[in-house]
Amino acid sequence: MAEQVCPHCNGTGWKIVEREGVSGAERCECTREMRSEKLLELAGIPARYEKATFTSFECPKDNDMAARELFAIRQNVLDFAHKFPVLDKPGLLLIGDNGTGKTHLAVAALRRIIEKGFAGVFFDYQNLIDRIRSGFDPTSGSSDREAYRIAIDAEVLLIDDLGSHRVLEWIEDVVTSIITQRYNHRRPLIATTNLPDPDAGYGIKKKQRQSVGDQRLDSPPEYRRTLADQIGMRARSRLFEMCNVVKMPLVQDYRLRKTTAQ
Repeated sequence: MAEQVCPHCNGTGWKIVEREGVSGAERCECTREMRSEKLLELAGIPARYEKATFTSFECPKDNDMAARELFAIRQNVLDFAHKFPVLDKPGLLLIGDNGTGKTHLAVAALRRIIEKGFAGVFFDYQNLIDRIRSGFDPTSGSSDREAYRIAIDAEVLLIDDLGSHRVLEWIEDVVTSIITQRYNHRRPLIATTNLPDPDAGYGIKKKQRQSVGDQRLDSPPEYRRTLADQIGMRARSRLFEMCNVVKMPLVQDYRLRKTTAQ
């Protein structure tokens, strides 16, 4: 089958337009589409999320309140992607428990931004840290520091599960460096985390119920490490300064919700 040629530019990538009686050439829409397709291929979005869009985001059908909350959050994130890059804060941080749909919405936003012609890259936090550690470890025999450079220089960076890696001093330094560099140069950062943050109104303690004889008593609250505990207060502060913060509601696990809906 012969390859289709764009009818607007005849395959040249340029089309003739006329404005106020003056003719000129401008890039054809087909070149923007090809560019966005190539950028999506290079973004490193995992196969699990390759179909994650705003349209495919599922709200619960058996919980009206949760459905309304999630629909409002979806619209909030969609609005962020629609207005990008004309935003007071160039970043987006989604906070919530596992399975609330954070990563789906983050990828949907990244995808929409890439479709506008911006280059973006997806990193799982633990994989990013492991690659950076390998690149800087003299005993590993690796001189690959590409991951660190990309994390700093990428036009748009998405970090999934921020702060999930165990705490080491050098990790805090690396994360602070990446976030500070992006903050100073207003390079957009999209991030998700399930770590609590008390200042953002996302609780840090869980009460557990236990039986004592015939009585049900509350056990002492269980302490959970916060986002600041994991990445350092300085990085946390910069992150909140540069990001629009979205708090996910408590809902049925998103992955189970999609399975049930199918």
